[in-house]
Amino acid sequence: MYDFLPCLQYRGGGFISLENLLFFARNYPKSFQELLRKQNGDRAIWEYPFAVAGVNITFMLIQMLDLQAVKPRSLLGAVFLKLLSENDRAFDILYCITFKLMDQQWLDMHATYMDFNTVMKSTRRQLERELLIEDIQRVEDMPSYKLLAR
Repeated sequence: MYDFLPCLQYRGGGFISLENLLFFARNYPKSFQELLRKQNGDRAIWEYPFAVAGVNITFMLIQMLDLQAVKPRSLLGAVFLKLLSENDRAFDILYCITFKLMDQQWLDMHATYMDFNTVMKSTRRQLERELLIEDIQRVEDMPSYKLLAR
């Protein structure tokens, strides 16, 4: 079906990372295919591995939003709960936004495989800034949501 299935590396991200990839493929197929095939931008010879990037994004979001906690211990966690109350698929959509944002950061930084951690940190900072924008009531209100295409 998809070329990421043979490389199911779920360290840290668990089964949810596969569910995130499937949600992305089903709900935003145009964006998903662009990322999977790395169709946009001037690409490095040593690109990030697609499935591993997806697992890392899931893990980063779980940590950033403090989802292991019973109740949010951070402002970002509280903001996310508000978004989740508006849309029960908020985490899945946020995952898709984050993947597109990470790829955009990758291209903007002219990154190579060795820059993956730097790109992830930059992506996290951008995501944190967007989540803390006062007018954000729904995950679809985030500026990076416009990166997604169905």
